[in-house]
Amino acid sequence: MSVLGWIVLSGLAMSAVALVGSVSVFMPEQMFSRVVLPLVALAAGALLGGALFHMLPEAVEVLGNNLAVYTSVAAGVFSFHVLEQFLHWHHCHRPIGEHRPLGYLILAADGLHNLIGGMAVGSAFVVDIRLGLVTWLVAAAHEIPQELGDFGILVHSGWSARHALLYNVASALTFPVGGLLAYGASGRIDVAVLVPFAAGNFVYIAVADLLPEITTSPVPREKIVHTASFGLGLAALWTLALLV
Repeated sequence: MSVLGWIVLSGLAMSAVALVGSVSVFMPEQMFSRVVLPLVALAAGALLGGALFHMLPEAVEVLGNNLAVYTSVAAGVFSFHVLEQFLHWHHCHRPIGEHRPLGYLILAADGLHNLIGGMAVGSAFVVDIRLGLVTWLVAAAHEIPQELGDFGILVHSGWSARHALLYNVASALTFPVGGLLAYGASGRIDVAVLVPFAAGNFVYIAVADLLPEITTSPVPREKIVHTASFGLGLAALWTLALLV
C-alpha cells in the first residue's frame, strides 16, 4: 500500500475510534471511573513511550542530533500549553459530575487537537511507514479514554446520545484532514520536523493532562492499579521499539 493509502486508512480508522465513546452512556458512573482511569494511565505510558522510544530516536536519525530537533519538541509542548490556556480545555477523565466543560468548547478544541494529531501521524508515515503505524497506535491509545470521557461529559451535560455521537465523530474527521495536509506539504517542506513536534505534544498530554488524573485517588489499591497500568504502557512501547 502507498504512503497516501496508509495515511487515508489510518485517518479514517482514527475517526472511527470516536464511536467508542458511545459505550460510556450505558455505563454506571462508578463503573465508568473504574474503566477509564486505568485506561488513562495506560495511555499516559503509551504516549511517553511512543515519544521517547520511537519518535525522538527516529527524528534524531533523520534530522541529526542537533538543537533543531529539541527545539521542535519544546515547540510541541508549548503549543499544547497555549491551546489549553486560550481554549480553557482539558482532557478531563474525572468522574462525571466533578467537571462539566462546555460541550461546544470541548468539540472545537478536540477538532483542533485531532487536526494536529493527523498532521503528526501523516508526517510519521511520510518518514517511515513503521513509524507511522507506531505513532497511530500511540495516538489511538490516548483517543480511546479521551473519547469515553468526552462523550460521557456531553451526554451527562444534557446532550442526546445521538447528537453527542454525531458531533464527536465530526470533530474526529479533522484527523484525516491533518494527515492529508502533512502529505501535501511533504513535497514542499521537510515534514520530518513535525515528528519531534508531535513527540512534544504527546509528552505534554501525558505529563500535564493524564498523569495528574491518576494521582488523585487516596485508595492504595487504585494507586497500585494506575501505576501498574502506566508502567505497562511504557513497557509495551519499549518492547515494541526493540522488536521493530
